[in-house]
Amino acid sequence: MTNMWSGQRTAPDAGSGRSQPNITMWGAPGSGKTTFLAALNTALLRQEDNWRVVGADAPSTSFLMEKTTALVRDKVFPEATQSLDNYNWFLIGRERQRRARWLRRSREARALKIGINLLDPPGGAFGSNRGGASQQDLLRNLVHSRGVVFLFDPIRENEDGDAFEYFYGALAQLAEQVIAGSEVTDGRLPHHLAVCITKFDDFRVLETAKRLRLLTTDPEDPFRFPRVANEDAKELFQHLCRVSASGNADMVLNAIGRFFREDRIRYFVTSSIGFYVGLKSRTFDMDDYQNLVPTLSESADGQSVSDIKYNTEIRIRGEVRPINVMEPMLWLGQRIFTP
Repeated sequence: MTNMWSGQRTAPDAGSGRSQPNITMWGAPGSGKTTFLAALNTALLRQEDNWRVVGADAPSTSFLMEKTTALVRDKVFPEATQSLDNYNWFLIGRERQRRARWLRRSREARALKIGINLLDPPGGAFGSNRGGASQQDLLRNLVHSRGVVFLFDPIRENEDGDAFEYFYGALAQLAEQVIAGSEVTDGRLPHHLAVCITKFDDFRVLETAKRLRLLTTDPEDPFRFPRVANEDAKELFQHLCRVSASGNADMVLNAIGRFFREDRIRYFVTSSIGFYVGLKSRTFDMDDYQNLVPTLSESADGQSVSDIKYNTEIRIRGEVRPINVMEPMLWLGQRIFTP
């Protein structure tokens, strides 16, 4: 089967002979792609809907099991990737029922099966190296996909300022393959793009949203976690770009608007671990919400106080309750699925 806009082949659904729409996860090394995937699985298992993530092969299933267990039971983040890995899953569920106005009745909700591709390269594998194997594999995934989850880590950007480097290199090559050789005249990519601003649980991100008066709550959330509505997420993104270490983060935002169609972009403010919830109160407390705590590593035993600070690890303090992690995937799934 061929991709509807690039002439490239997409992965067939085993047993059906049909192509399935794919979603590719995209972000700089260390932006939290593997943690996001484990958080997605956790979020789906915690809610009462029928959506689930299923591995497309044994390595992908093992990866999902290990990362989810590490996040939820062991309360640690996935270790940095040391080799180039490519994993594939299916997001399976049913779309929400919609009422056909002209028939005045609800039609049956369709079953959806969306492929999720995760290319997990070691740190430093991207950048401007056009001929790198990892970048070519990412490009192949992007060309074959109909939806993209792009992770923007505002804390990494504040410290390293390299989001534009890793974003634009692949974007320019994607545009070359998809746009240059097609009949597209507006110069924009046909993909649906979910931009995820991560680490909402970090006090620097939360306080920025609070200062901008963008915080709200979901009345159906029993924990009363603060959130940023999707329609306000872009505004938060704009402000977070201003504290980029390199000063180039605004070009990421501008490139998104130049290369993707406005009606196919949506912004989400997310957290893979959520906020801390006390065992007694069971609700969000603005005076005690940090879900990450530093702990001493084993190598710190017997060291002086001045050296201990260099041997700390960050661990998850309480329950893992992801915020706005499954919503980008479900939005993409609803938008790109073709029966």
